Amino acid sequence: MTPSKKPATASLPTLETPEERILSPGGIRVAFARLVTRIRGGDLGSLPVIVGLVVIWSVFQILNPVFLSSRNLVDLTMQCAAIGTISLGIVLVLLLGEIDLSVGSVSGLAAAVLAVTFVELQWNLVLALVAAVGIGSLVGLLYGYLYTRFGVPSFVITLAGLLGFLGLQIWVLGDAGTIGIPTDSWIVEFAQQMFLPPWLSHVLSALTAAAYGWTLARRARLRAAANLVSQSYREIALRTGALLVGLVAAAWYLNLWRGVGVMFLFFLALVVVVNFALTRTRWGRAVYAVGGSVEAARRAGIRVNRIYISVFMLCSSLAAVGGILAAARLGSANQSSGGGDTNLNAIAAAVIGGASLFGGRGSAFSAVLGIIVIQSISSGLTLLSLDASIAFMITGVVLVLAVIVDSISRRTRAATGRA
Repeated sequence: MTPSKKPATASLPTLETPEERILSPGGIRVAFARLVTRIRGGDLGSLPVIVGLVVIWSVFQILNPVFLSSRNLVDLTMQCAAIGTISLGIVLVLLLGEIDLSVGSVSGLAAAVLAVTFVELQWNLVLALVAAVGIGSLVGLLYGYLYTRFGVPSFVITLAGLLGFLGLQIWVLGDAGTIGIPTDSWIVEFAQQMFLPPWLSHVLSALTAAAYGWTLARRARLRAAANLVSQSYREIALRTGALLVGLVAAAWYLNLWRGVGVMFLFFLALVVVVNFALTRTRWGRAVYAVGGSVEAARRAGIRVNRIYISVFMLCSSLAAVGGILAAARLGSANQSSGGGDTNLNAIAAAVIGGASLFGGRGSAFSAVLGIIVIQSISSGLTLLSLDASIAFMITGVVLVLAVIVDSISRRTRAATGRA
């Protein structure tokens, strides 16, 4: 007799449930393999920026041990808030493949409006702040209208705005040229004197890590339920634990001097809100779609003009907020507010942080990484008593390297079919 064969179904693997898939012990190895695949495919993410930041910090620490001191890092974080907020708006515009060259002038105009309305006209501070941010929103609305109605390139519109709003800023300030903001006002105290108590900084660190872990776990369950590749609980736990340790250690170290500045925390909160809007809302998905392909987005039913107008308005509004923070930290508004290297640093920070000049790629956290790199270079060179010209040259080199990395990454993705 011919021996009976085993049923064909006996050799089939048992299908995992979504819960079993997430609990798979091989999740970490799979995650590492996915990371290697992404890098080979040109999707570098924030890796080049983080590596560059480690190199910058290591070099400056070797040259001057004061660089990584608690006192210097506290000052560095406070210096990041104003221009970082402006850079956050630039990231939004870059996601559409556009540019805003007038963010410096708009920030200076907002500072002038705040100083005149609050100090000279004796308005309530809240109303003065609303007026200053409102000016920024109106500027963005004007840009969006000119772009969508007449098709004027954003480069030309915002270049004209750079000149025009600089003149308006000088006119608003009048003959005085400089208007001091009272040091006892809460906006100045907010920018100069407010720091979290140590216990609260650690509580916020724990809550942030918990929210991050919950978000990863929820996304993993949804992806597993849809039979998509998902992270394992072990990987999620390691990521959450690493974030918790990092945040608690950073808070502890900053608390050795003055602690975590409320203004810097406000900047980070803005980044989190914008990141949520970009990744968890229909509007955010539309922004990436328009940046990827305007025609494809239009055929998909996205109201492209509304996206352009909303992004320009947000960019100018964030520029106004950044100008207010800068004026409050300085304690005054003058004709040079928003001038100098404000424009260049805001745009450079967005690009260095990972926002693509070609549109469709980047995140809100690009502003954080980019501005930390730029301020680290500035702080390190100041400690070494080197001329500001060196800082401009080094920042320029870093900017070019960031664009080269972006271009190579884009070509690699196109070659592998990931573009």
